[in-house]
Amino acid sequence: MRRRTIRFRLTALYTSIFLLTSTVLVIAVNLVFSDRLYDQVAQIAPTGQVVHLPLPPGAPRPEPMLSLPDEVLKTQWIVTVITLVVLTVLSIVTGWWIAGRMLRALRRITATAQRLSLSTMDERIALPGPDDELKGLADTIDAMLDRLERSMDSQRRFIANAAHELRTPLATQRIAIQVGLENADDLPGTRAKLLTHNRRTEQLIDSLLVLAEAEHGLDNPRMVDLASLVAQTATESASDGIEMVVNAEPVVVRGDAVLLHRLLVNLVNNAVRYNRPGGEVHIGLTRAGVLTIRNTGPHVPAERIPELFQPFRRLHTRTRSDGAGLGLSIAASIAQAHNAHVTARPNAGGGLELTVVFGIPSTVG
Repeated sequence: MRRRTIRFRLTALYTSIFLLTSTVLVIAVNLVFSDRLYDQVAQIAPTGQVVHLPLPPGAPRPEPMLSLPDEVLKTQWIVTVITLVVLTVLSIVTGWWIAGRMLRALRRITATAQRLSLSTMDERIALPGPDDELKGLADTIDAMLDRLERSMDSQRRFIANAAHELRTPLATQRIAIQVGLENADDLPGTRAKLLTHNRRTEQLIDSLLVLAEAEHGLDNPRMVDLASLVAQTATESASDGIEMVVNAEPVVVRGDAVLLHRLLVNLVNNAVRYNRPGGEVHIGLTRAGVLTIRNTGPHVPAERIPELFQPFRRLHTRTRSDGAGLGLSIAASIAQAHNAHVTARPNAGGGLELTVVFGIPSTVG
């Protein structure tokens, strides 16, 4: 059975409404007219006998008046029925045409959506016309396609960068196996090199898994004492030659303790790695749920701040350990999963100030 299109249903609806209202109108008008006509004729011939209208002298005698209402009503019903049929046909044609024009924009949206693929994600509907509901729908879909295109481009770059980062340690390990193992005297050095690059690969894979978990969202959020995590992270991230200053007020946020700890570790480790010898790291946490981490590292141009939160981006050579460039991007994803927002701004004397603003925290203590 062929499905009934929206155009068909709209046309049927328009025609049904017209036919119903027109029929009611015709019947009501004819009934009122019929009663009025019979009343007028009854006043002319009240006894029911043939009566002739007053005529001037010498005029011909008229036909009987009592049969006049039936003749008039018969003619009126015939004319109104024919007119109603003609107008119904016209309403079908007009309704079909109007429905087609109204759904033209929807057909354009459907056709564009059917043409879209990974290779044509740059195509947009770009619906012209008045700012009505259909244009609003088209604009919303265009905005969604913009977000999808940016997300797909970001994923392509992410996959390419991840493949590049994984290729380097794997190639080094292959060379060490092929060359280093041939020289029995260099086995300890080859072993150390393999362990180093194996550890780097393991850290990269672990970071990718954490990033994917953060972007997936929170499955079972709980109340987390953020101040305790700050103190724990500061102790774990302590480094020789770097002074750690902590000023944390009691704050409880709703989220995942493991992910929040990873967020703090990444931010604090970033402040330690990008620092100068004898530098400082200041960690602050207010009761309003604002976390601030400030260091005394090298100067960062303000125009390059957005690059810090992109995966596999490094603006400076790290002084302590080489990472994959995922630390701040992971922190930003974890913050987003907790309805928080991470921002960064350069300090006047060098280094960065990273700020994480959580949603609506609760205070304790």
